Amino acid sequence: MKISNIINNSDKTHFSFELLPPLKGSDGSKLYNTIEQLLEFDPKYINLTTHRDEYEFRQRPDGLLEKKIVRKRPGTVAIAASIQHKYGIPVVPHILCGGFTRSETEHVLIDLHFLGIENVLALRGDGLKSEPAFKPEPDGNAHASELVEQIVGLRNGKYLDTELKNKAPLDFCIGVAGYPEKHFEAPNLETDLEHLKMKVDAGANYIVTQMFFDNQKYYQFVDKCRAAGITVPIIPGIKPIAVQNQLTVLPKIFSIDLPDDLAKALAACKNNDEAKKVGTEWAIYQAKDLVKNGAPSLHVYTYGLTDNVKEIMKAVF
Repeated sequence: MKISNIINNSDKTHFSFELLPPLKGSDGSKLYNTIEQLLEFDPKYINLTTHRDEYEFRQRPDGLLEKKIVRKRPGTVAIAASIQHKYGIPVVPHILCGGFTRSETEHVLIDLHFLGIENVLALRGDGLKSEPAFKPEPDGNAHASELVEQIVGLRNGKYLDTELKNKAPLDFCIGVAGYPEKHFEAPNLETDLEHLKMKVDAGANYIVTQMFFDNQKYYQFVDKCRAAGITVPIIPGIKPIAVQNQLTVLPKIFSIDLPDDLAKALAACKNNDEAKKVGTEWAIYQAKDLVKNGAPSLHVYTYGLTDNVKEIMKAVF
């Protein structure tokens, strides 16, 4: 089932969550255990992240450094299909611009279609750590809006090979990312909203937000989107803080602010157990308020943890 249909055909707030594929060399037992721990809360869909190739320098026996291409979390297509067929829950694999050509993207979408997956999240993705700014692949999409356009083109049977005889449409529901506190590269929120509207105008069906810890920023973001003519559902993303160093790590990585009350409570913690308790209580407060105010879904960034997510869901649903 398409995510847009799940949201539009219901008048209550749903639960969904995001997972990382296993590291190369790992089996799926931890991944499946995470899912099974959360099934009792009736997740309506599961997001699965995608990871591009990275470059690492490894020392050779002669002492010289050798540049190696590494993908630490491969197999998103196969894992997404496995989860969806095993549990009967729609899976939303992330589709990236970064690290992929338009041809590779088309092939991934064809594979997903054959495997019965109807939903994707279209993202630009991060640049390489070794590069100062995002750089698309040759013949790759440079912006998420271009990626959305490519996926929408396939809805209409528009393939890269214009001489194909049979052009079966691939009808995906497309999600895109939104940033209540703006993307870190955007000069201001207004410019960021213009880019978001380009993605929606290109054919995106819904928006899921970056994590935030102040619900007012989400509500203000929704109001600004509506004023800009963006009418698709906007799903809030929640990240329960689990370790104390996230007090400084999350603002740095994701360019977000932590409310003063939360920051002070985390700073006063003596260990990670105390920080996890503070983070869980804060997420419960956020989730209850979002449900009360009619959020279409609560999308939780689990990072493989389940005990805190279970506590939050039990308190909210």
